[in-house]
Amino acid sequence: MKICTGIRSKLISALMLFCLLALTAQAAETAKTIQINAKRYEFTPSEIVVKRGVPVVLQLSTEDRSHGFSAPDFDIRTDILPGKPTEVKLLPTKIGKFDFFCDIFCGSGHESMLGKIIVIE
Repeated sequence: MKICTGIRSKLISALMLFCLLALTAQAAETAKTIQINAKRYEFTPSEIVVKRGVPVVLQLSTEDRSHGFSAPDFDIRTDILPGKPTEVKLLPTKIGKFDFFCDIFCGSGHESMLGKIIVIE
């Protein structure tokens, strides 16, 4: 009986590990990638639409100078450096419109460097 119990425990552990790996792979496959380019006084695109519960990877880039990317409602804050793409992960859990903005001063016009993340059902 002890041999059967040991085999059963190992089978259950192996099955649980398999399920965990399958779920992790599925989550990675379903992540949507959105490219956002920052340049003096604008983000392109300045508005992105994502679905609630669908993981998103934001690929941020700039060619002109250093910029910041801040999306406080999602606790996201990062620097965007010229020639060095930056990735941030986002899992939107609430529906609505949420602001993002540059938080590194980049000249007169910096205050208009804004965007929206729109989360839909």
